[in-house]
Amino acid sequence: MRTFTDAAALVAAQGQPLGHSQWHTITQDRIDMFAEATDDHQWIHVDPHRAAGGPFGSTIAHGFLSLSLLPALAAEVYVLERSPRLLVNYGLNRVRFLTPVTVGSRVRDGVELVAVADSPKGVLLTMRHEVEIDGAERPALVAETLTLLVP
Repeated sequence: MRTFTDAAALVAAQGQPLGHSQWHTITQDRIDMFAEATDDHQWIHVDPHRAAGGPFGSTIAHGFLSLSLLPALAAEVYVLERSPRLLVNYGLNRVRFLTPVTVGSRVRDGVELVAVADSPKGVLLTMRHEVEIDGAERPALVAETLTLLVP
């Protein structure tokens, strides 16, 4: 985990990779809980028997499940010793789901601070996330997240 003394130190890291989260196993229980929370019960996610005969040989995590892990995974990558008054999820610029995450896969997030922009309410951080699948050639997803840092 990379530690920054404050927001200014993080901003100074613009253009740099910040590091990687720990590996996390995607379980069927987690997939099922996400299906319940989102009412997305497509068989490819929640029916292991049927999915075994499907195109991936097992159930797969919802793409939005993988995306929803970004805040928690990023919290394992860097920390601010002195937190700003507020950090707000401001949205996304780009998201691409590149490789399905099969049940039992391990994933981790690589984070890079790609841009910093002043905003009337604070500083807007653009982070590039690449969620890797252990042993896979291509990542599960790549995304640019926007975080508003309010001093």
